[in-house]
Amino acid sequence: ARTAWRQAGATRAALAGAAAGRAAPLDDGPEGDSAAADLRWLAGAAAGRDVVWIVLESTAAQYLAPYGAHEDPMPNVSALAARGIVFDHAYAVYPESIKGLYALLCAAEPAAYVDAAAYAARRRPCDSLAAVLGGAGYQTALFHSGRFVYLGMDEMVADRGFDSLVDAAAIGGAHASSFGVDEAATVARILAHVDRRDRARPYFVMYLPIAGHHPYESPGEGPRPFGESGDFRRYLSDLYRGDAAIGTLVAGLAARGLSERTLFVVSGDHGEAFHQHPGNFAHSLYLYDENVRVPLIVAAPGLTDARTGPGGGAAAPGSVRDGGAIRAPQVTSAIDIAPTILDALGIAAPAGHRGQSRLAPAAGVARFFTDHSAWLMGLRAGRWKLIRDVDGDHDLLFDLAADPAERHDVAATRPDLVARYRADLERWSRPR
Repeated sequence: ARTAWRQAGATRAALAGAAAGRAAPLDDGPEGDSAAADLRWLAGAAAGRDVVWIVLESTAAQYLAPYGAHEDPMPNVSALAARGIVFDHAYAVYPESIKGLYALLCAAEPAAYVDAAAYAARRRPCDSLAAVLGGAGYQTALFHSGRFVYLGMDEMVADRGFDSLVDAAAIGGAHASSFGVDEAATVARILAHVDRRDRARPYFVMYLPIAGHHPYESPGEGPRPFGESGDFRRYLSDLYRGDAAIGTLVAGLAARGLSERTLFVVSGDHGEAFHQHPGNFAHSLYLYDENVRVPLIVAAPGLTDARTGPGGGAAAPGSVRDGGAIRAPQVTSAIDIAPTILDALGIAAPAGHRGQSRLAPAAGVARFFTDHSAWLMGLRAGRWKLIRDVDGDHDLLFDLAADPAERHDVAATRPDLVARYRADLERWSRPR
């Protein structure tokens, strides 16, 4: 059976191709309750700013206070959100870190049933965000509290335009495990790097924590206020520990007078599931929102906060201010984040970037897939979300405005949408 599965996987890989083909855009179609904030006032306004991009580990949007959670395991991230733009509907392309990192760095989708090693720069070159920023004069560095050798991440990040690649092996620190080191040690290393920078040039730092990864016992000290009674409480405590380090980083930059010359971006690599749907634990097996809907927060102190935002603190057109944050309802994919950062900096995105800046008032669409068990593909457009089981030739359609927990499949009542979205996903998965 396993041999047959591998043979079937090879066939699927050939069909999926090395990269996804661009589908006819859904952005222009009436998807029902589609909305978008006009954030073009930020385009170019952050020119010359330093960039700090934090990619949270295994963090689903639904567990964070800015996205409606009743508890707040990441108060420092919430504080950044209150001074920035919160993208309400951001999605990972793939619910696993390594191939997901390719989507973030290269603004392009990986393909199903293709090993992460195939995305090494020597095999699949791209105009990575780090390379584009380096070409614009930025100093670039990637810091990871884990180890690059894990699941082939070293090949993914090598030769992608980073001047410095620093992982747990180089960081050391007072606390360590086989998976990595404590977040406090990584943040201390980042701040030391900032202190040694060439002050005549801006810098780009990408920070990949490990707090939040199963078994939710990241190394380090400090309170774990959500307790240890079960996986979910340990998970929240782990997010809290990681957030404390983010608070140290943000405060450290402020103490150096750098806060208002920094563009902060906080996103997630993928989500994390805790049996909200049968058999759905961790992140890689399914495409429900707990697996693929992630936080995306963009904060440029002095530009996006309530004191000096557009209209003297008024919400941007199409958005709503909520606790100081500007809410951006456009659907956003992981491949859109790098183009959005470049747009804010006033730097043209390369033609090879397949995502789009989400500062423009377009409703957006996100497509995603997993191949860890069944081959599933899905998309979010407006209020609707389709999950297609390719192997089983079966579709689920959810109206997320009425059913955010994805409990009620309405595919039988909207065959028009199912047909349209299936056709879109089939075009998306073809070779270019």
